[in-house]
Amino acid sequence: MTLLGYTRVSTQQQDPTLQRDALLAAGVAAEHIYEDVITGASGAASRPAWAQLVAYARDGDMVVAWRIDRLGRSLIDVLQTVADLQARGIGVRSISDGIDPTTPVGRLMLGMLATLAEYERELIRERVNTGVAAAKANGVRFGRTPEDPRSVAAKLAVAIEAVAQGATAADAAAMVGWSRATFYRHRGPAVPSTP
Repeated sequence: MTLLGYTRVSTQQQDPTLQRDALLAAGVAAEHIYEDVITGASGAASRPAWAQLVAYARDGDMVVAWRIDRLGRSLIDVLQTVADLQARGIGVRSISDGIDPTTPVGRLMLGMLATLAEYERELIRERVNTGVAAAKANGVRFGRTPEDPRSVAAKLAVAIEAVAQGATAADAAAMVGWSRATFYRHRGPAVPSTP
């Protein structure tokens, strides 16, 4: 088993020394510490050192962080990251949070975090639904902006004429800025189509 350390600070002005020292004290070799200087709002895919760590990690290895929040931008993101690692047989340990899924207490802590993440998801969903309901009550319309019927009729006439002259439905639709599906939707079944 290899211990793989991960540190993340948000700016160049922040110093990762505290995190690095904690990882070294926990037994992580200096050459196995991966360090990112990037905001926590950045997803895992945009963190170069994290990508290197994940590419290097093998079944049985353990990712060690100073705090569990170093692994993601939100509780939900952290838990997804932990789940992805565990699916590959890679453990996760957080030094200052006391999270080590190989111990009963560590599993309990992860379970509590998962419950909190689900609660966070429900709160977000509730806020979004409340916001949508309030916007609708204030007359905000969702979805596509309705097209002006005169504009649709004019575009349809041009597209139908183009088809009659031998253009394909896709080419005729493109002439008026539509997709072929939009042309068919506006055209209806009455006009025969060409390939």
